[in-house]
Amino acid sequence: TFDPSSQQPSPRVPGKQEPHYLSPPTRRPPSSSHPTLKSPIFSSSLNRNERESTGDDPRREINQGGLAAMAREQLEVLTALDAAKTQWYHFTAIVIAGMGFFTDAYDLFCISLVTKLLGRIYYYREGADAPGSLPPNVAAAVNGVAFCGTLSGQLFFGWLGDRMGRKRVYGMTLMCMVLCSIASGLSFGSTPGSVMATLCFFRFWLGFGIGGDYPLSATIMSEYANKKTRGAFIAAVFAMQGFGILTGGVVTLIVSAAFRAAFPTPAYQDGALASTPPQADFVWRFILMFGAVPALMTYYWRMKMPETARYTALVAKNAKQAAADMSKVLQVEIGAEEEDPKANDGGAGAADDRNSFGLFSGEFLRRHGLHLLGTATCWFLLDIAFYSQNLFQKDIFTAINWIPKAKTMSALEEVHRIARAQTLIALCGTVPGYWFTVALIDRIGRFWIQLGGFFFMAVFMLGLAFPYHHWTTPGNHIGFVVLYALTFFFANFGPNSTTFIVPAEIFPARLRSTCHGISAAAGKLGAIVGSFGFLYLAQNKDPAKVDHGYKAGIGVRNSLFILAACNFLGMGFTFCAPESNGISLEELSGENDDGEAAAPAHARTVPV
Repeated sequence: TFDPSSQQPSPRVPGKQEPHYLSPPTRRPPSSSHPTLKSPIFSSSLNRNERESTGDDPRREINQGGLAAMAREQLEVLTALDAAKTQWYHFTAIVIAGMGFFTDAYDLFCISLVTKLLGRIYYYREGADAPGSLPPNVAAAVNGVAFCGTLSGQLFFGWLGDRMGRKRVYGMTLMCMVLCSIASGLSFGSTPGSVMATLCFFRFWLGFGIGGDYPLSATIMSEYANKKTRGAFIAAVFAMQGFGILTGGVVTLIVSAAFRAAFPTPAYQDGALASTPPQADFVWRFILMFGAVPALMTYYWRMKMPETARYTALVAKNAKQAAADMSKVLQVEIGAEEEDPKANDGGAGAADDRNSFGLFSGEFLRRHGLHLLGTATCWFLLDIAFYSQNLFQKDIFTAINWIPKAKTMSALEEVHRIARAQTLIALCGTVPGYWFTVALIDRIGRFWIQLGGFFFMAVFMLGLAFPYHHWTTPGNHIGFVVLYALTFFFANFGPNSTTFIVPAEIFPARLRSTCHGISAAAGKLGAIVGSFGFLYLAQNKDPAKVDHGYKAGIGVRNSLFILAACNFLGMGFTFCAPESNGISLEELSGENDDGEAAAPAHARTVPV
């Protein structure tokens, strides 16, 4: 590090990277004669300098000046973002990011509307008392394969968003969703098995694109928003999921009604083969392909969004570019000082070393390990209950006799009735819950909304389970539907929203997308458990009453007890994550800490 002839520090080579250490070195206590240089690369030369010189180390001034200059530039940009008034561009960003979630929800949940139809079309059994249905393994694959793709996409695109930047990856996910939505509707094959295999292939890659939208949309919105209304902005993006579920039901209602009017057919019991017209094969294809429309409409605007200022300033280390980008879109003047190259060279080493710990380092485990455990586990437990209920609404409604027996309806009438039931639940319970969260999250806080949501979901599920036989008797269906809708209301005015919001706020900028992707992937693992497990568990305990191809299960009543237990566990793990309401992202992640102080108050895992 020293030139022997002059005993002065040799210039650092521009662009040369310092070695990366997963764990920060032990720090020396600062004193007047022992400057605190935190990078271990200086240790031997510093000791020699202490032995040979009693004067001040010139690197001390370089480090202090460079770090101060960088901090001032970053702080000015980030402070301006935190204090920015709500402007038109914030709403534009909500719509652009939200349309991705609209498409996500439509694509993930519309499959549950057409699985009964797929069974009638491709698995017709001549002479059977009941219409054809998907075999258990096929039904599990069709319902769950998109979640497997989503889990993979959340991990991959979450990591990529921190490496390449949010904007560069954002367009990839949307185009993947558009292409695979169309391809799903064009699934082909000469046998029922080949058609289902092709459908599952394209739905896996559809899920892969959907998975990338979770960490990127949440991270982008959190990094654009000011700290006063950040929760509402992220919740508004996620609330578009409710409209996606609702639109799936409405589109299915319109398509099925149009085909019923054009091709009248008898009930299955009056004409088994005639109850499913050949044109019904177009119904499910059109419904799946429609998911490409909203995503395609927003592709241009998504590509025009600038990189978030926090990524540019904190990860790419370009505060001037961050200031220029935000000055354009937020219509505020953000000035960045002229940089001193020597100063920034010297300061960058100390600054980077202090906050450059990796995901698998001991420092990350100390600072954020409990937080990641809390966000991932809560999302996992929530999605077991949320997705099992959403995907198998049709089975629950049939079990309580709200939807007539399949043999009393034609194929298109059955699709119409399932869509009507799901649309009613979405309209009365799902959508309002999302927007209650938008309105109240920055007043009540994330912690209490999540804790209360888990609690009331458990209470209403127990209210369904204990008197389950009462709800299944004629005349009591309305009460069941009301309680069932309330579980969705408190899921969305509760953990389904907060588990999406909190991981986008509490982790460092360079790991934010990755950690959100890990938390979301844990959630999708829960969705897989719910979608595969509930499919078998909810079967009737009486072998004579189970669906064709299934074995006896524990019944809907006992399944509801299991889901209620998951919600109580979610309440416990809620205490692992900090309250982030009204606190800047840099305070929450510790990126503004000087590295010497004790853990800040915001890092506590109890509400403030």
